[in-house]
Amino acid sequence: MKFAGPGAASAVAGALLGVVAVFVITAAAQQNSRPEIDRSGDASSSLLNNVEYGSR
Repeated sequence: MKFAGPGAASAVAGALLGVVAVFVITAAAQQNSRPEIDRSGDASSSLLNNVEYGSR
C-alpha cells in the first residue's frame, strides 16, 4: 500500500490542474465585448447601411 499516498496525491493534483485549465480556457474563449459596426460605407449604394422597404 505504499502506492496509495502518491496515487491519491497525483489524482488530486490532476483534478486541480483540470479545473484550473477549464476555467482558464473558458475565460480566454468568452466574448465579453461588442464588435464595432463599420458605418463608413455609402448608404445610398449599400444594403447593409440602408434599410430598404418594398420591392427591389
